[in-house]
Amino acid sequence: MPLIYKIVPQDLWRQAVEAGVFTGSPVDLADGYIHFSTVAQAPETARRHFHGQAGLLLAACDAGALGAALRWEASRGGDLFPHLYASLPTAAACWVKPLPWDGTAHIFPEGWMS
Repeated sequence: MPLIYKIVPQDLWRQAVEAGVFTGSPVDLADGYIHFSTVAQAPETARRHFHGQAGLLLAACDAGALGAALRWEASRGGDLFPHLYASLPTAAACWVKPLPWDGTAHIFPEGWMS
């Protein structure tokens, strides 16, 4: 299965690691699921929803490891987005890397698409 990506503030992820589980950001909690993006969707998600924000992380998860709680649902422009209808165990992240803001855009980590 492909990797899917969660953009998350460092502080929220740090709290999640301490608890062992990420229950969601405020928008996730309001919507009732954890928003993820595919490799093709993540840059636009960063631009639309996190523009200008520093202190972010990019967490990659194996979509297949999240089980039946992961649903692919139509959203922006009819694209299918991965939505997790459960808490995310932080151990399920394949990797977590900084997603710095350079004053114009977020800089995705080298090799993140592979």
